[in-house]
Parts: sequence; structure tokens; C-alpha cells
Amino acid sequence: MLFSNQSNQTMLKNVPNPEKKREPQVDNAQFNDQRAPSILLHLDKGAAIALVRNLILCLCDSLLISLGWLTAKWIVISTNFFKSVGSFDLIGSSPEQPGFLFPILAITIGIIAAAGLYSRRDSRRRFLRLISCLTLAQVILIVLAFLYRPGIFLSRSLFILAWIFTVVFVLFGRFLLELAVITVRSKGILTRKIFLIGTPRDTLAAKISLKLISNREFQVVGQIDLSTIEGQKNWPKILEDIQQQDVGEVFVCSWQSIPNPMSFYWNLKTAGINLRVLPVGLELPYQSPQIEMIGRMPTIQFSTPAIMGTDFWLKRGFDLTVAVLLLIFISPILLLIAVLIKLDSPGQIFYKQTRLGLRGRHFKVWKFRTMVINADQLMKELEANNELKGGVLFKMKDDPRITKVGKFLRKYSLDELPQLINVLRGQMSLVGPRPLPLRDVEGFAPHHFARQNVLPGITGLWQVSGRSDIIDFENAFRLDVMYINNWSLLLDFQILWKTVHVVFNRKGAY
Repeated sequence: MLFSNQSNQTMLKNVPNPEKKREPQVDNAQFNDQRAPSILLHLDKGAAIALVRNLILCLCDSLLISLGWLTAKWIVISTNFFKSVGSFDLIGSSPEQPGFLFPILAITIGIIAAAGLYSRRDSRRRFLRLISCLTLAQVILIVLAFLYRPGIFLSRSLFILAWIFTVVFVLFGRFLLELAVITVRSKGILTRKIFLIGTPRDTLAAKISLKLISNREFQVVGQIDLSTIEGQKNWPKILEDIQQQDVGEVFVCSWQSIPNPMSFYWNLKTAGINLRVLPVGLELPYQSPQIEMIGRMPTIQFSTPAIMGTDFWLKRGFDLTVAVLLLIFISPILLLIAVLIKLDSPGQIFYKQTRLGLRGRHFKVWKFRTMVINADQLMKELEANNELKGGVLFKMKDDPRITKVGKFLRKYSLDELPQLINVLRGQMSLVGPRPLPLRDVEGFAPHHFARQNVLPGITGLWQVSGRSDIIDFENAFRLDVMYINNWSLLLDFQILWKTVHVVFNRKGAY
């Protein structure tokens, strides 16, 4: 068993009487200890996975950096830009020699590693920092080349082209690698088995967060309810079951409820199982919090709020580019849908409805009409059939107001395509919390208006996490806040990619 002592009281009961002859005892925990002779079978799975992942990432970066320099070298030599002027020497190795890449790779990879871009998952996705590291490496290479051979001519074209190709190749390679990991994990491969410990409410929130943010990276194989007395009495059996299920990490949602937490921690670590503490009840208002220890007290420091400043304009530029390209390519489809709507039922092609946008501003959202003309009047008669809890939103599977063409458009979310016009006008974004009708906003609680701090989106985390299958608005609100607090351009890419998958599978759409 992992636990040999359940509590301090149990430890006192097990103290042998000094007057009696002490019998030799065997600690069963040693068989699950990494310090045992079978250490190779009980290595820390998390550390092993991280080591393999970092080696693969470092190898990919090295290959792409080399490819960038070799491409730049080939262009410079083939065009004979500087053949008549002089040769180039970098730290004793000419580009014509195969060994010239070794110092380049050593310096560049060293700077990337020093910046922490081979560590945690959020650090590996900081592409702006990666560009800065590649630029800094290029500057250092130029300075070293000049100091080592001050009288030699430096091929500026080689450095400029190498920097451009290196940045493009490395960024593209990392993006493809992340996309490949997401695709593989979406099929249930490369999952990490974990165990949840906490109250039912906390473990449910943890399951939702892990499922949405990690792209099925974690597979919950079991959980224990700390609110039951039986759960606290069976620690040895619980911990033994955790190891037998080949669990790599344990997520604790209520650390204060753990009996004898120090012994719990040590038994997990000696068995090669990582421990994570999830502050599920703590709703962080900003993205990228940093934990700093002051003495033995952990403190959380917040960075700049998400989707503000340069983040906003980066997201806005991405929205404009994609929206223009989509409108150009799908214009024949839009025209066909317009004709079908006109033939199916009387009324206008587009439906414009006032909705709540950024900072509570009202705007008209564009959609293809999917309902009969008097749909708004008929909704009052259907309020009793609302299938969403809380009454904030109105959703009904077999809504009699939907037309035949409208049902098809809704099934594949084609009715949302005209909202690309709202994106061009700056009223919406491609990804963000969905803009809600004024009827739904009337049921908002004060904390629900936090979702209006960003531009509403055509799709969002809520839509790719079940869409209409999520029948509790409070859960949908949590997903919107989760997106706002954890925004990144990569997250937008992931949600757009998932949107295509969800739409074609017609999951939760009606």
C-alpha cells in the first residue's frame, strides 16, 4: 500500500511497547517506492513525458533553424550576391563548411531554452517571445562574428534571409506540432491518466476545465468524494487503487480536506505520481497569473488583462484577414442560400436582431432568416417549453417556428455566416462569447455582464463544448469567462478548428 499510516492517532496506536520484544516489520510502501531496486519501473511518468516532449521540440527547432540557414545560404550563393566581395566567417567556420551550423544551433537553442520556451505548456506557446529569442540570437551571432574577425566582410543578406526563414520555419513548425498534438488527442491518443480528489462540485468543475482547455490531454480514471466519512477512512485502499490504475497525476480540488497532507504528498511522490492542487473555487480575473512565494505563503500576481492593448489589435487584424478571405471564397454558397430562403418561405433573406455587444452597446446582428416572419410574437406562446435552466436563454429542439431551409441551415450553423459582416464592421469577432438578444439579457445576474468586456464572437468556447446540449446558462457563462481569462491567438485557432469539427458532426445543433 502507498499509505502505511492513516493519521497521527493510528501512528500512536502502532507504537510498540518497549517492554515487549520488537518484531521485525515490513513496510509495504517500499515496493511502490522509486528508491526501491525496481526504480526503472516506477520513474516519475510526468518527468519522463516532459523530457521526451522537450527533446522532440528541441530537435524540431534545431532542424528548422538549420533549414532556415541552409535556405538563406543557398539563395545568397546561387545569386552570387557577394561572391566577388569576400567570404563570410562565423566563429571560425565558413558557410561553405558543414560545421558552420554548430555554433549557430548552440547559441540559438541556448537562448530559447534560457527563455523557458521548453518548459511549461503556456510558455511553449508564447510565439512573440520566441520571435524575440530568434532575433536576439541573430544579433549575438553578428556581434560574435564581428568581434572574432573584425576585418572581415559580413554578408548582411545572409543574416537577414536567415533570420526571416528561421522565424517563419520555427513558428510554422511549432504551430503544426501543436495542431498535430491537438488532433491526436482529439482521438483519445496520448492521454494522461489522472485521479480527482475533492467534493463533487469541485471535481465537476475540474472535469469541465480539463476537458475544454487541455483538448483531451487528461483522462479522468477515477475520483473520491472528500465530503463522505468513508472516503476519508479508506486512504490506504484509495492510494493503492490509484497506483494500480497507472495514474500519472493526482489533482486535489480541496487541499484543506486532505487528512495528513504531508504524508499524502510524500507517498505520492515516492510512487512516481505527480500532485497538482486545483484552486477550483478561486476565479482569477486575468490571464497569465504568476505564483510567487513570499516566505512560505504562495501569492498570485496578475498580468495585463486579456484582449486589451496589443492583444486587441492582434486579434482584430486576424479577424479582418480571415473574414475578408472567407467572404471571397464562400460568396457562391451565400448566394445559393439566399435563393433557397426566398423560395422556401415568404419574407426577407436576412434577419437582423438587436443584441448586446462590447460594453453593453446595442447592435444589429446579421443572420440568414431561419424562422417564419412572426417568430418573435410566437415565442411568447412557447416560453413554457424553454429547455434551458434559469430562463436566461430560450432553446427548444422542435421549435415550430423554424422553416424547412432554416432547419438545415441551423443544423450546420450556416445561418451564422452573414455575421462576417458584423466582424468587418468591428461589432463582432470570429471567436468570443455569443451576443445574446435583449430578451435574454433581461435575465442576467450582475456578474453575467462580465462577458461583455470583450467583443462577442461568431463562435466560442461554449459552442465547441456542447452547443445547445449545455442546458444550464451558468455553465455556459463559466465557459465564456474561461475563454476571456485564458485568451490567446492559439486558443482562437483551436476554437475555430473545433468549430469546423463540431459543425460537420452536427453535435448539439438545433
